[in-house]
Amino acid sequence: MGIEQVRIIEFPKLLDARGNLSFLEEETHIPFKINRSYWIYDVPGGEVRGGHSYYTNEEVIIALSGSFDVILDDGIDKKTFSLNRSYYGLYVPKNIWRQMENFSTNSLAFVVASTVYNEDDYERNYEQFIADK
Repeated sequence: MGIEQVRIIEFPKLLDARGNLSFLEEETHIPFKINRSYWIYDVPGGEVRGGHSYYTNEEVIIALSGSFDVILDDGIDKKTFSLNRSYYGLYVPKNIWRQMENFSTNSLAFVVASTVYNEDDYERNYEQFIADK
């Protein structure tokens, strides 16, 4: 598995003069059963989030508000995705190193995940991540 499996998912948009609506459904728009969701907010300027990979977990990352960059690394290739639209999600498969940075003021990152939280699923050491490849 590599960075070639990463992709942007465009969610449905229902446009209305009163305001727009987008939604996601597991195993329809999201390529897995959702077992966890979480959000990242109030990130101070200059801070970096992430800095890990997962052995089994897959995720879709969405910028519900504001913008931020997601830097992905499969051990060979690196790619940066700038997320700034609430109707786009970034699918990140397992075994991809991820880092989030350049958070705008009041940004809100929403993440849906394929597994429940399990600290043993994380690889937080980049050198070990590379050695496991």
